[in-house]
Amino acid sequence: MYRSVARVVDLTDPTLNQLHAVTVEDARARVASGDAAAVAALDGSYALVGVDGITVRLARSLDRPLRYFLAKEADGPYLVVADRIDAVHDWLKAHGHGDQFHPSYTRMVPAHHVVTLRLIGCPDPAPSYVRTFTPARNVLPQDLDEIGRLYVGSLADEIAKWVETIPECEPIGVAFSGGIDSGAVFLVTHHVLRSLGMSPARLKAFTLSAGNGPDLPQARRFLDALDLGFFLEAIDVDPASLNPRETVRLIEDYKPRDVESATMALALFRGIRQRYPDWRFVLDGDGGDENLKDYPIEENPELTIRSVVNNLMLYQEGWGVGSLKHSDTYTGGQSRSCARTYAPLQACGFSGFSPFTRPRVIAVAEGIPFAALTEGSVEKLYGLKGEIASRGVRALTGFSMPVFPKRRFQNGAGGDAVFARLFGGTEAQYRAAFLSRYLGAA
Repeated sequence: MYRSVARVVDLTDPTLNQLHAVTVEDARARVASGDAAAVAALDGSYALVGVDGITVRLARSLDRPLRYFLAKEADGPYLVVADRIDAVHDWLKAHGHGDQFHPSYTRMVPAHHVVTLRLIGCPDPAPSYVRTFTPARNVLPQDLDEIGRLYVGSLADEIAKWVETIPECEPIGVAFSGGIDSGAVFLVTHHVLRSLGMSPARLKAFTLSAGNGPDLPQARRFLDALDLGFFLEAIDVDPASLNPRETVRLIEDYKPRDVESATMALALFRGIRQRYPDWRFVLDGDGGDENLKDYPIEENPELTIRSVVNNLMLYQEGWGVGSLKHSDTYTGGQSRSCARTYAPLQACGFSGFSPFTRPRVIAVAEGIPFAALTEGSVEKLYGLKGEIASRGVRALTGFSMPVFPKRRFQNGAGGDAVFARLFGGTEAQYRAAFLSRYLGAA
């Protein structure tokens, strides 16, 4: 007896989809079909809505946020889909449905899944999820040279595909700290440009300096050691201009580590934009820590080395769809925290690319036999990323990549004093700052 309707408002920007060998229309049709294999075969960055009668399906890549909200009218529901919570809110207000909105009623599409909804008037539709990406685990040999070759080789393949979509007159920036991930991205991109017969002079390594942080000296040491110091460009920013509460509203999240990282990312991209009004393309190393499981386990009481090495894509997806710790409002892991890079890039008008987020690169990482290589040792786990990345970079490019101890972006850009002054907020305080936009002052 329920009235079936299919009224979908797609607020996503189709020009942000970067797909290889398929049009956006064809990609939407694949999503609408619900065929997991067809969606898994999509290659690139995307946030897509597919409609098949009263059935609506949504899918996104790991580097792109996608949200939906169900608004109700007498004639049935409207499904509003956007990359941001505030975009959903603005549409609802403009169409007389602002009173139905609460930010916690929006839902985030989990990466590596197709979400299916049947739009009927009543009751509320319950989403269902079909996984599209399940990389095989522990299938690579315990040979760090071979692992490095495969991992960095897949990184190079993804960067090459991306580079070939960019006009040769366009320069390319790399968000660069001299750490393992940004270092590998820079050196592999340099190698790819030369291999494709393009000039590596298009590259710049942009390093944020927001005080007296150690990242800029590290970046100089990294590039000077390889006689590449002329690629470095420091972006100097006054630490007093940084505002974590502004960042909370930009990324629409309140996890402290993501707020901290995004605050520095926003400062870097704003600095580049002020200096180069027409610059468009920027690469970064987001996802490298997740792939090679390089996060301080001791900082999270929920984690052990066994849980980290034995759970499929734990850092990319959290505990997974359907688990008790899966949030309806936010997904888990990098699937949630992709906004820390995506939102600052969009706010500053850049087209960004995080090659470590591509499934082919993640698939190699998941094939690494972490448990066997680490033998239960946290110290061995922390040492793996430098070994794998440096061996792979050397095999591919011939560069002996410097490897420095891990340091978070938010700590390295400004130093300890700037970090302590800027980031005293707790998760509860950041959450209140986020909610205050919709619920009044908190």
